[in-house]
Amino acid sequence: MMFDPMYLVFVAPAMLLAFIAQAMVSSRYAAASRVPASMTGAQAARRILDSAGLYNVGIEQTDGHLSDHYDPSKKVLRLSPEVYGNASAASVGIAAHEAGHAMQDAVHYTPLVMQGFTVPLASFGSNTAFILFFIGLFVQALSFLTLVGIAFFCFVVFFQIVTLPVEFNASSRARQQLAALGIVSNEQAYHVKKVLNAAALSYVAGTLMALLQLLYLLSRLAASQSRD
Repeated sequence: MMFDPMYLVFVAPAMLLAFIAQAMVSSRYAAASRVPASMTGAQAARRILDSAGLYNVGIEQTDGHLSDHYDPSKKVLRLSPEVYGNASAASVGIAAHEAGHAMQDAVHYTPLVMQGFTVPLASFGSNTAFILFFIGLFVQALSFLTLVGIAFFCFVVFFQIVTLPVEFNASSRARQQLAALGIVSNEQAYHVKKVLNAAALSYVAGTLMALLQLLYLLSRLAASQSRD
């Protein structure tokens, strides 16, 4: 299957935004890592979780650079080494963000629940939607697959859209708890906000990418139907 240059035309804005977001995350994380904090990321996360009554949520160190995440199935925060053991504004900010996801899980935050239900379909769609679409586009007897491909990719788009309030809300909870519990000073809170805002921009880029990819598929379908 030949590569379609129009695909790059459609997704170029999202690719540019993703590049900018990644650059911002790297630079702001580096700056915030040089701002010392009163406790490590793991200690900050534990204090936030305990203040919310989430004593059952564990905290573990995991491998990988900035591989931090919350596992709702195991009720555990997994923090990368630089976040788990370092006492910096960057570390406590990222750890607090993941603790925010645990707090969402505890209250069954609706967008998080919706995200969880969508994960299997979004994963399948991201792996197969384009394949199904182009098989249907080029094999006339299987043209119905174009619509199947688009339908599955809609789950990818929905997953990306619902991820935005999940991530924004987790960051909001993180900043509120860090301030309320006196974990960060005003200067540290400033750097925490910059890091979390940059990370949020990367999710915006991911959502924009999914929307533009869907628009590309729809445009290819419309062009195919007009030729027929």
